[in-house]
Amino acid sequence: MVNFDFSEEHIMFRDMVHDFAMNELKPIAGQLDREARFPVEIISKMKDLGLLGINTPEQYGGSGLDELGLILAIEELAKVCASTAITIAVHHSVVQNPIKVFGTEEQKNTYLRALASGEYLGAFALTEPNAGSDAASIAMTAVRDADSYLLNGTKTFITNGGVAGLVLVAAVTAKRDSKKEISLFLVERDTPGFQVGKKEDKMGLRASNTVELIFENCRVPASNMLGREGEGLKILLSTLSISRIGVAAQSLGLARAALGAALSYAQERQQFNQPLAHFQAIQFMVADMATEIEAAALLTYRAAVLKDQGKRVDKESSMAKLFASEMVQRVVSSALQIHGGYGYIKEYDVERFYRDARVMSIYEGTSEIQRIVISRALMRN
Repeated sequence: MVNFDFSEEHIMFRDMVHDFAMNELKPIAGQLDREARFPVEIISKMKDLGLLGINTPEQYGGSGLDELGLILAIEELAKVCASTAITIAVHHSVVQNPIKVFGTEEQKNTYLRALASGEYLGAFALTEPNAGSDAASIAMTAVRDADSYLLNGTKTFITNGGVAGLVLVAAVTAKRDSKKEISLFLVERDTPGFQVGKKEDKMGLRASNTVELIFENCRVPASNMLGREGEGLKILLSTLSISRIGVAAQSLGLARAALGAALSYAQERQQFNQPLAHFQAIQFMVADMATEIEAAALLTYRAAVLKDQGKRVDKESSMAKLFASEMVQRVVSSALQIHGGYGYIKEYDVERFYRDARVMSIYEGTSEIQRIVISRALMRN
């Protein structure tokens, strides 16, 4: 049984993030999108509020909240700016989380502290030009050389890659019986041989930083390997099973924003001498939108709570991610339809919502991959 009566601490924290998002981020969200500009000033203010170490233990300089607290924060940010929401989600879920779980005490003291304090922003480098959903097919190599590894290869579509101080990088360290052994490395930005390539010109999430990363004989200390050699794929799968809850939260916040915009417009816009909200066709649309949003919320919060209880959540996180990421596309499409021609104009936020929503069912595992994860989990039982 999962209880969604949020604690007083959760409510206070959620309200604080909500106020910050509305006061600091909302006034410039549209401009950030138009300029495709990463909001350095916003991240700096979030750092001052402790929002870069939300669920990092206090002993490593974090706020010590749980997964549910992080999910609520991501949802509130996504209501205003989905680009900022993914920036924070990646920083926590696929960088800090694996260090917390698999890192050595030295790695935690060095890197968790730097990430939680905002000294470093985190990025996760898995995807390559020829390796997307099939993570095991990555080609980047890491060759042992004395007390270091030499990394060579190219990563693509790396969120935060151009602004990160620390990148968690997946590379092949060995091949055994035609199978690749993958390992993970913590690479600091100023490491020789590491460079940022082209910045991607995206359809949506334009204020998030998405780049190519190039490694040419990039020498990384062996002590910066996360986990043991060859354990990378196991760590990756464990990490993604948690991070997908964050994508569900991004979808949830974005959908709530689209519904709010649709409701406001429907009550203001007059056609045939009455507000659009008086037409049953519109009423049925918003009823369906709201119902789907609440269903997604239950799946998302459930996955977060179960994770906080120490339960295995690969099935639950994939269900939340699958449903929420497809739900948000239906909701923003309906919101745009309610706006009519004005929904197609950049002056209205719903146009941005529509573009931002499309990627939710692609990154961190496509909908097709989520269905595979869910079905396999069901077959185990």
